[in-house]
Amino acid sequence: MLDLEFAAIAGVTVLFGPSGAGKTLVLDSVAGFVQPDEGRILLDDDILYDAAAGVHLPPQKRNCGYVFQNYALFPHMTLRENLAFAAERRPRLERHRRINDMLEKFRLGEAAGRRPHEVSGGQRQRCCIARALIGEPKLLLLDEPATGLDALLRAEFYEALRQVRSDFATPMLLVTHDLTECFELGEEMLILHAGRIVQKGTPRQVLDGPANLEVARLLGAFNLLEGEIRTLDPGRNTSRLQIGEFELEGPYFPGHLKGDRVTLCVRPEQLKVAARNGKPGANQIPAELLRAVERPHGMRLEFSGVGIPGAVRVAISRTEYENQRDNREWVIHFPSDTLRLL
Repeated sequence: MLDLEFAAIAGVTVLFGPSGAGKTLVLDSVAGFVQPDEGRILLDDDILYDAAAGVHLPPQKRNCGYVFQNYALFPHMTLRENLAFAAERRPRLERHRRINDMLEKFRLGEAAGRRPHEVSGGQRQRCCIARALIGEPKLLLLDEPATGLDALLRAEFYEALRQVRSDFATPMLLVTHDLTECFELGEEMLILHAGRIVQKGTPRQVLDGPANLEVARLLGAFNLLEGEIRTLDPGRNTSRLQIGEFELEGPYFPGHLKGDRVTLCVRPEQLKVAARNGKPGANQIPAELLRAVERPHGMRLEFSGVGIPGAVRVAISRTEYENQRDNREWVIHFPSDTLRLL
């Protein structure tokens, strides 16, 4: 079930959320593949759906392009014929010019006479985008088109969409559950959960300030630690938080009271680690290294905090890890200006 309201801006609006959140259902409602029980859908000044007025335009009259997960190219047609089918309503000369223009823009000229199974995944992908755009739609809908792609094809996809954004100025609604993809492509990000929008903003705004614990968990990019506010000092812009057996100093948190049970929210890359030498210093918690996981751009260290429940993840560079890998005992440093409460 969907219960939401939003206006898509120019550029790429990302619908982000877990499976079953309603992301694809939003696209299918806009495209006209499903009919909502109530509500209103407008594309510019055109009414696509209005329950009260009894308007429900069929998909072919909505002027929306759709890029599916599985490309959905006709397997018995060449790439050129796939584009021609999508442009069949245009006058013959204009159709011929438009097809050639799209083949050139998406670097498909050499493969135009081949069928989808005879070309690379990147060429099929670009043909699918070209076919969706050939009718000059007012809106482009993309349903997780990068799912299952290897790193090279994913990079080609991002390049193709950036080209669409700059060359066509067509607004896009992109469904994804990949946070990296949001940052690669999105100007606006809508977080969906159970058919509702629980937060919206730029990808950076959402990551820097998740609206609540539910959003933080959906993003999957934070350490979330249960704690209690011990002191609040608005004059000094400080607070003290009890996390397990330890106290951390943080900024002042407006809207909270002393004694509030809270969840501390901090990203792995904002934390620091060091060798433990004697008693932990300010905002340091002793920890036991459980495992070190190599990542493409560094290392992820997973710790069991002494006296705090759950694991704590820290992201550092490979060089920093190599310099410290022989540490027998560790401390995790929580910089006070990075601490957020949910």
